[in-house]
Amino acid sequence: MAAVCRGSGRLLFLVQKHHSCISLPQNLNQFAGISLQFSTVLHYQQAMTDQPHTSTDLGLYKPPPTVRGMTELDRAAFNQTVSVPAIRIPTNVLNKVVKSLKKVALQRPGLKRVVDEHDEDGNKDCSNGEHRLLLLDPNSITSTDSFGSEEAEALKAYAVPQEIRRYELKLTYENLKSEEILRAVLPEGQDVTSGFSRVGHIAHMNLRDHQHPYKKLIGQVIIDKNPGITCVVNKTNTIDSTYRNFQMEVLAGESNMVAKVRENGVFYEFDFSRVYWNPRLSTEHERIVALLQRGDTVVDVFAGVGPFAIPAARRGCEVLANDLNPESFRWLQHNTKLNKVDRKITSFNMDGRDFIRGPVRERLPALMKGSQKIHVVMNLPALALEFLDAFRGLLGPEPHQNLSCQDDNLPQVHCYGFSKEDDAQRDVVERAEASLKISLKGQCSVHLVRNVAPNKEMMCVSFTLPRGVLYSAHTQDRGKRPSHSLVVLFGSSSKGVLDYDFTF
Repeated sequence: MAAVCRGSGRLLFLVQKHHSCISLPQNLNQFAGISLQFSTVLHYQQAMTDQPHTSTDLGLYKPPPTVRGMTELDRAAFNQTVSVPAIRIPTNVLNKVVKSLKKVALQRPGLKRVVDEHDEDGNKDCSNGEHRLLLLDPNSITSTDSFGSEEAEALKAYAVPQEIRRYELKLTYENLKSEEILRAVLPEGQDVTSGFSRVGHIAHMNLRDHQHPYKKLIGQVIIDKNPGITCVVNKTNTIDSTYRNFQMEVLAGESNMVAKVRENGVFYEFDFSRVYWNPRLSTEHERIVALLQRGDTVVDVFAGVGPFAIPAARRGCEVLANDLNPESFRWLQHNTKLNKVDRKITSFNMDGRDFIRGPVRERLPALMKGSQKIHVVMNLPALALEFLDAFRGLLGPEPHQNLSCQDDNLPQVHCYGFSKEDDAQRDVVERAEASLKISLKGQCSVHLVRNVAPNKEMMCVSFTLPRGVLYSAHTQDRGKRPSHSLVVLFGSSSKGVLDYDFTF
């Protein structure tokens, strides 16, 4: 039983947009990422033959139809002979003519486009080496009239007859591209899109249910056609919001899950099966780090293995980096040493709220009295907007005006969230406002990070943390305070959250 997949690989460009909370136009920014995808249409056949397949029309270099429905990879089954156009060129002008015809020459993986002549009996070099054949792309050249004006002029200039010959070319599995193989193997009948992300030597896939019978074959093809990939995994469940990892199965190759990755000039190592890493966020990591200046302080509430924290430290910032996942914390510490920034990063293994109410609260007043900016990064899109409530009343009653920090040194927050709403910008802003219990109208910007899935966007809302959020009450000068003034605080939890405050 064998299968054919009909469709085409395509580049999916994810466009980033920048939104202003106070302006209606939505401005295009930069491409957020690229993901390679192939689509398939599935159909079953049963014909099998031991004879090599011969075709006079390569089209898109279709493998033999006999491989349709294959579930275990048989590379020899892809062998076939095809008839391709060729042109006879004298060896003394060969290099010049090949250069002139490069746009219409045959380009296939592992194939030579210049070959020896053969006589009718198949004997090699019947012209005593005076001529060679240049194989041409059958999609571009079908007759002598197919040559463009530039190619025709070059052939005339080098006295090469504009005559097309046929050459019997042997194609094997090695000469086919991965999308061509999958198009030939996967069954027709359903329009399916699938793709993979590369994390070091690991290809990470999200296969659909009806692709599962072919998963081992798909995994092996990905390894064969992508140098450097030695392991292919498939996600078997959704991301766990607690530790941001997911269950996976190995489809092909080795079981080594420790990946080595270089992103924006920074090296990372981690166990991909136990931590969160998304190669599609490299542009976003770079965007945030570009906002930082030497001497700034970065508070990374959900640091993972360090894709924000380590580049920030390399830029000369002091970093407080936290993650609840013990494995992420361990690899974060490893990567700080790997990149020689361990003296610039203080790492924590805590719940995000506890981190904000503990180490951050202890250090924030002193940082706010300084002149260097403070950036708070909260990249946990599934929950981060809800964690903003940890900043309410964080610093208690506001001190005397003469002792308070200046407005331009309040922390800058960059908080991420997913949205499935039609107006994703409004949605994430309203959810941030609900957590902070304050309006951000005219005080924030919203950035589209990437399209995660149909009707699901990843957004980043950035704003200066309002003074009215950080302080639980605005204390008046004691000499001017009315004698009957009373501040009553309600809603303190076991973890020290002050949910509401009223002044009478």
